Amino acid sequence: MASTEQRRRVAIACQGGGSHTAFTAGVLSRLLRADELNRYEVVGLSGTSGGAVCALLAWSALMGGDPGRAETLLEGFWADNAATTPQDQLVNAAALWTNALANFVVTPAVSPYDSPFAATGLQTFRRLLRRRVDFGRIGIVADPSRPMLLIGAVDVHTGEFKAFNSRHDRITEEMIIASAAIPTLFRAVRVDGGTYWDGLFSQNPPVRDLLDAHPDELWVIQINPTRRDIEPRTMVEIADRRNELSGNLSLYQELHVIEKIDELLDEGVLTPVGKYKPVVVRIIELPRARLSPLSRSLGSASKINRDPAFLRELQRHGRDLAEDFLAALAFEDAWRTRDAEAVLSFFADDAELVSAAPFPSHGPSRGLAAARPFLREHLAAKIRVDPTRKQLSRDRVVWTVRGRPTGSVAEAGDAAGDEARGYAEAQFSDGRIISLRLGGETD
Repeated sequence: MASTEQRRRVAIACQGGGSHTAFTAGVLSRLLRADELNRYEVVGLSGTSGGAVCALLAWSALMGGDPGRAETLLEGFWADNAATTPQDQLVNAAALWTNALANFVVTPAVSPYDSPFAATGLQTFRRLLRRRVDFGRIGIVADPSRPMLLIGAVDVHTGEFKAFNSRHDRITEEMIIASAAIPTLFRAVRVDGGTYWDGLFSQNPPVRDLLDAHPDELWVIQINPTRRDIEPRTMVEIADRRNELSGNLSLYQELHVIEKIDELLDEGVLTPVGKYKPVVVRIIELPRARLSPLSRSLGSASKINRDPAFLRELQRHGRDLAEDFLAALAFEDAWRTRDAEAVLSFFADDAELVSAAPFPSHGPSRGLAAARPFLREHLAAKIRVDPTRKQLSRDRVVWTVRGRPTGSVAEAGDAAGDEARGYAEAQFSDGRIISLRLGGETD
């Protein structure tokens, strides 16, 4: 194992999204049992709503000195939360279709303060948490050598965002419940003199305070897709997209600030001393294509779906994307060394390669033999990852990259020594790259 001094410090932020955060459970399960993570030290976790539950369980395993136990805790929680009995399945189906129909017709609305099911639901949630975590043994963890935990919520009265912080607060079950208290389903939760609702209305997830753990890298597990290729037209699609955009608003505002500081540090406008240091941002995003056709047809209502098969499927997708994410980390390490043979070793024998402006034109070609000269001369030697821009892992992994402009681009008047910015998009299978595309800047 690498020494603590050599290991990169990582903070992991878990976005909330109801049942969709079973995907987060799959990602964390794979990451925290990975031998590859020996090169990293997890110094902090944050979460909101369902992401808060996942962050709590992972943090609990880390605090116990057994990161691999996170998989048992996460899988156990989501198995317990699933609608497995006939009665639960009927309730789950009714809730799904009631929420979906609300986009088309006016349906009766009942305040959680008038519904006995709201209190019952909170009690069930509390039992699920207690089954996995002994809250009585949790105290304030002020030791900076131990990982930090942040739980996001919002105060109903003041509108202030709250991040319960394990370095200043004793993390309790009420804090987790407050972070997940969807106001249409559950009553507000009182914690330490405040009255709190679901953290989805605040920082989703907390990022700013997570930087107090002084990470070298920030890994975000994102539930709400950033992009949608088709214009939303039906009421379900419109409501779903509105839910995604509102869920991403606070996250991308905070990530933009980090990227801006990284850019200023890279340009020398700021110096990396005191409160400023470069932080590499990496995002593992649940792709819309990974959701079943039924879930897509239900839109945001699928975030309350507790069907066991649906939850298991999301966890499997999380593990698969975490696998690609780890392969991408290893490839990036090899790429950074400029070792052509190490770079080539990541490509499958039948890999497809395409490159376009502002980088040298190539392909499309298939097969390592055809790609080898380009990979040696250009990718390994002249093109590099831009650490000031986030890396995105969806169905494919996308880096922002830099390289000298060539050909007609350079002849058009680029100053000597200027670098062109573009992207590299890789598709992985079994840890090998089966497709790589280079081209003009994208985000």
